[in-house]
Amino acid sequence: MDAKWITPAVTVMDQNGHADLEENSRLYENLIQKGMDGILLLGSIGEFFAIPMEEKRQLVKRAVKTVNGRIPLIVGTNCMVVDECVDFSNYALEQGADGVIVISPYYVNLPDSSLEAFYGRIAREVKGNIYLYNYPGVTGYELHPELILKLALTYENIVGIKDTVPNMDHTRAIITLVKAQRPDFQVFSGFDENFAHNLLSGGNGCMAGTSNFAPEISAGFAGAARRDDLAGMAACQKKIDSLMAIYGIRSLFVPVIKEAMVLRGIISSAVCAQPHCRATEAETEAVRALLEKNGLLS
Repeated sequence: MDAKWITPAVTVMDQNGHADLEENSRLYENLIQKGMDGILLLGSIGEFFAIPMEEKRQLVKRAVKTVNGRIPLIVGTNCMVVDECVDFSNYALEQGADGVIVISPYYVNLPDSSLEAFYGRIAREVKGNIYLYNYPGVTGYELHPELILKLALTYENIVGIKDTVPNMDHTRAIITLVKAQRPDFQVFSGFDENFAHNLLSGGNGCMAGTSNFAPEISAGFAGAARRDDLAGMAACQKKIDSLMAIYGIRSLFVPVIKEAMVLRGIISSAVCAQPHCRATEAETEAVRALLEKNGLLS
């Protein structure tokens, strides 16, 4: 199977809540060395909504330099103002990113006609590969498969989608409808536990967060899939199913993912940008117990 697991990387912050370029470079290097298939910068887990534009640009420039073409680098260029989204997207691509990913506008529940106009303008003005980002849990609505098909057939540079939905029915509909007419269109799940189901349905894998603190498991899962090793995939699925409990420790899960990374020595700071707050002592202990249960703490 053509399987890819792309890490939506956290943004490592200093004690003042600003992006720490050196620490982020070390994170990218760790993900590369542990075998991840790509990095998504400034996604939801990357706290894109709380980082000033100038810091985002610095992060992109440093990430491109650090990754240096060894694995694909996709940048979240999500902005509610379309001009800013276009400008930041073209900046990321000019710096050397392999693609950009754009969430649909949030706060307002838009009809398909507005979404077609939004993504159409971005596709016409952005000079490179674009991934759609469907996350109804935060936008309040979904990108319908029929709209995705229309966009994919109209704009060659719309090359794929991250479909962050808990159940596979919506993702499966995209795979069935869009890939039948555009086989090169990439469909990724946004939840870790859907990785194998996505692949077996004809998709491309996932962009999912446990790979920040357990990249060896995610990379092992993808490797088993590429070898068509169903027994290996089944073993990895059990590990991922267990690790999914981290999302239940806190509904806004970025702080607990960062605590898991600190406990494993991957990053040195679990500080988040406001409005996120640090994990509580009880939440941190729950993270520690989960890591110990899964053999991720020595």
